[in-house]
Amino acid sequence: GRRFAELGATVVEADRLGHAVLEPDGEAFEAVGRRWPAVVVDGRIDRARLAGVVFGDGTALRELESMTHPAIVERIAALEGSEDDLVVEVPLMLDIPGRWLRIYIDASETLRIARAVARGSAEDDVRRRIAHQASRAAWLAWADRMISNDGTIDDLNRRIDDLWNELHTGADGNGTGR
Repeated sequence: GRRFAELGATVVEADRLGHAVLEPDGEAFEAVGRRWPAVVVDGRIDRARLAGVVFGDGTALRELESMTHPAIVERIAALEGSEDDLVVEVPLMLDIPGRWLRIYIDASETLRIARAVARGSAEDDVRRRIAHQASRAAWLAWADRMISNDGTIDDLNRRIDDLWNELHTGADGNGTGR
């Protein structure tokens, strides 16, 4: 997302929208609070407590997603057409109405775990979350394009730049690649 923003895109993080729908005025707050009252602390949803509940239980995670994803998707869909270059980062596969190019940034599981741990996450927590995420094969089937992120940040930036240039110039150089 950072690189796309540097190139001039408006970047929206679906994860932040997910946080917003869990705020006291958010669309999912009441349903989540009713379902898991122990995660409500001082009138707010404690996301760490909620993660502790749902990332250990696939059924609970799907239930949470059924409460939050419709509002997240609605917020994203409302953005379509509002910006010339809009990039939406999604940590999970979402079916968003409209015309979107779906790009999957790929890295090996080992590397993803190492990077998350280096950013301060506990390895067991990272592994538990990965266990409840879609497989690489599912992401590749979902995506229109894939960019490898097994190298350095400079490697990734070059690959994003190449895709950005392709999308803005098109194969014929007339901007029809989007």
